[in-house]
Amino acid sequence: MDLDSLKQIILDIESRATSDFDSVNTKSDLDDAYRSFLGKKGEVNILLKSLGSLPQEKRKEAGKILNQLKSTLESGYAQKTISISAQEKQDKLNQQKIDVTLDGFEDLKGSVHPVTQTIKDICDFFERMGFDIESGPEAEIDYYNFEALNVPADHPAKDMHDTFYLNNKGLLRTHTSPVQIRTMEKAKAPHRIICPGKVYRKDSDLTHTPMFHQIEGLVVEEGASFSQLKGLLNDFLEDFFGEAVELRFRPSYFPFTEPSAEADIRWKKNWLEVLGCGMVHPNVLKGVGVDTKKYSGFAFGLGVERMAMLKYDIPDLRAFFDNDIRFLNQF
Repeated sequence: MDLDSLKQIILDIESRATSDFDSVNTKSDLDDAYRSFLGKKGEVNILLKSLGSLPQEKRKEAGKILNQLKSTLESGYAQKTISISAQEKQDKLNQQKIDVTLDGFEDLKGSVHPVTQTIKDICDFFERMGFDIESGPEAEIDYYNFEALNVPADHPAKDMHDTFYLNNKGLLRTHTSPVQIRTMEKAKAPHRIICPGKVYRKDSDLTHTPMFHQIEGLVVEEGASFSQLKGLLNDFLEDFFGEAVELRFRPSYFPFTEPSAEADIRWKKNWLEVLGCGMVHPNVLKGVGVDTKKYSGFAFGLGVERMAMLKYDIPDLRAFFDNDIRFLNQF
């Protein structure tokens, strides 16, 4: 290849490149055209590699011509890039025109879930009564969930159909009472605590879910009595529902309290159970080193979902877990 032939090839490349740059309308197509001429395997680089075939005295002039071509094509590519970018912005503006005469958009705001609100309302009352809020792990061991709470090894609640057991011989707590044991282990009496949190049981139907929320309370102090427990729960229920309630206590059985009771309220002309309670069993207190000659205690526990259903007149438990925005917007 001589110098005259090279000049003719360069003119041809410049003409085709200019035409190709002018004809494309997208950045992707422009980049393809650029690579075909100025890429590593493009025509200009191929010509640069062929300069070695020219006579020594012609190579300098040929290199100068090729560099001028490269500069011209680079300039054409940059100008076309600017042009395409400007056109894309204009097209976007044309597609996103704002009609100021249209109605404004509603500002959608979130709301507190009724279960969360119920937990807050309950905790607020007991904090005013001098209770501290305590929490603990949801994955527990048998000792804290059963043994330390005076639950015998053959108690039905320990059967597989009630408790979720884990591969590491642990379990998912069936109540928040283990938090009470952990708290009494960490600090000496007296105690006034409530323990809100998630609990798990193998129970699933229209009125039960495998996971639900529970709040348990514990008072350990000198002179703690069943009458004190009854008065506290009566005040709590009246504060929670915002009106006087008719309350009754029925004898019941829990391994960790003695005596034990279930509390019912008059609801739509019928009696409805709302919580369980009782005096803390001496075995439980002795197990955590509490002097039972000096201190006595009482405890209570309630299901948050049930309390929320009563307060907000929600007929179906499943509504709490469906995530239906129409339901949640009511709160």
